Amino acid sequence: MSPELISILVLVVVFVIATTRSVNMGALAFAAAFGVGTLVADLDADGIFAGFPGDLFVVLVGVTYLFAIARANGTTDWLVHAAVRLVRGRVALIPWVMFALTGALTAIGAVSPAAVAIVAPVALSFATRYSISPLLMGTMVVHGAQAGGFSPISIYGSIVNGIVEREKLPGSEIGLFLASLVANLLIAAVLFAVLGGRKLWARGAVAPEDGGTPGKGGGTKTNDTGTGPGSSAGDGTAPAAVAVRPDQDTAGGEGTGIRLNPARVATLVALVALVVAVLGFDLDAGLTAVTLAVVLSTAWPEDSRRAVGEIAWSTVLLICGVLTYVGVLEEMGTITWAGEGVGGIGVPLLAAVLLCYIGAVVSAFASSVGIMGALIPLAVPFLAQGEIGAVGMVAALAVSATVVDVSPFSTNGALVLAAAPDVDRDRFFRQLMVYGGIVVAAVPALAWLVLVVPGFG
Repeated sequence: MSPELISILVLVVVFVIATTRSVNMGALAFAAAFGVGTLVADLDADGIFAGFPGDLFVVLVGVTYLFAIARANGTTDWLVHAAVRLVRGRVALIPWVMFALTGALTAIGAVSPAAVAIVAPVALSFATRYSISPLLMGTMVVHGAQAGGFSPISIYGSIVNGIVEREKLPGSEIGLFLASLVANLLIAAVLFAVLGGRKLWARGAVAPEDGGTPGKGGGTKTNDTGTGPGSSAGDGTAPAAVAVRPDQDTAGGEGTGIRLNPARVATLVALVALVVAVLGFDLDAGLTAVTLAVVLSTAWPEDSRRAVGEIAWSTVLLICGVLTYVGVLEEMGTITWAGEGVGGIGVPLLAAVLLCYIGAVVSAFASSVGIMGALIPLAVPFLAQGEIGAVGMVAALAVSATVVDVSPFSTNGALVLAAAPDVDRDRFFRQLMVYGGIVVAAVPALAWLVLVVPGFG
C-alpha cells in the first residue's frame, strides 16, 4: 500500500473515531500527524509542525477574545439594536444585510477570512438574541464573503486571474466574478428558505429592544425560525433569553435601548480600528485583534475578566489539529499524487469533474486559493485539447473550491464556529460539518454541469 493511500485511510479513521467516540477531532489529528509523519512520511518534528496554522490560531484566539470583551460590556447588544433599527425591525432582512456586507468587503479587496472575522461575531450575536438559526446566519456570512470574493479587484480574483494569465489560458475576469456571485446568491436563497427565512418574514417587525416581543409588524416572541439543524436554541424550542442590563433604559415598563458608555465607545472604536487596520493597512487580523483586546482589558479589567475563558479553545484545538494533519499530507505529496492521478485520465469531461471534487474536498480543509493554484495547471493538458472551455473550467474550479469554506475545518467555517455565542458548540460543529458535506457532494457536480459541460471559453 502506498504512503499516500495510507495517509488518506488514517484520515478516514480519525473521522470515524471522532464521530463515534466523541473525542476532539483535533487531538486525534495531532496524534495522526505524529504517527503518519514519523512512521510513514519519515518527517521530523519540524516537518510535522510545518503545517500548523499559526496565523489561523492567532486569528481564532484574537477575534474571539476581542468579541468576548464586546459581549461582556454590552457592545454587541448595542450593535444588534442598531442593526434592527437600521432595517426598521425587519429581522428577516438582517441575514441579507450580513451577506451583502461581507460580499462588499471581499469585493473591494478584503481577504475572505478577514471579512468573516469582522462580521461573523456581530451576526451570530444577533442570531442568538432574535432566535435566528445560527447555521443560517453563519452560512450567509460565509457565502456573502465568497459572493464578492472573485471581483476583478479582490484578492481571490487577482490571484486566480494571475494564474490563468501565467498559464496562457483564455480568461474572463467578469465571468469568474459573476459565476461565484450567482452561485453563492442562489445557495444563500435556498438556505434562507430552508432554515427559517419564511417564518422570519411572517414574524414581521420587532422592536429593537424587546428581543422578539410583538412589534409594529405583529411579531411574536417565539422561536419559530426552524427546528433541527437550523434551530438556534439547543433543543429548537426555547426562545432567546433577553436580559435587562443595569444601564438599559426601562422607562414606562418597556426598554428604549442600550446607552453608550465609555467602555462601549472604546470597544466600538477598537472594532473600527480592526476594520481599518485589516482593510486599509493589510495588518494581520489576529494580531491586531489581540492587541486591541489587551488594551480594552487593561482599561476595563472588570468587563474582560472572564473573556479569556470564553475564547473558543476547543474549536482552536479542533481546527489546528486537523490542519496540521492536512499539512503532513501536503508535505508527503498526497494531494499532488491525487491531482496528478486525475489529470492523467484520458476523458476530459470526467477529469474535469474529478478535479472539481478534489478542489472541493481539499479546500474544505486547506487553502482555497492554494488548491486552485495547484489544480489549474493540472487542467492545462486536457484544456489544450480544445474539448473543455478554459473559462468555464476555471470558474467551476473557483466555485467548487470556495463555496466549501462553510466547512468547520476551513478558516471561514472555523471563525463562524468560534464566534457563535451561547450555542452548543458540538451540535453547531456537527451542523456545519453536515452542511459542508452536502456542499462538497453537490456543488462541484452542479458547477461542472452548468459551467464546464456547455464549453464556455
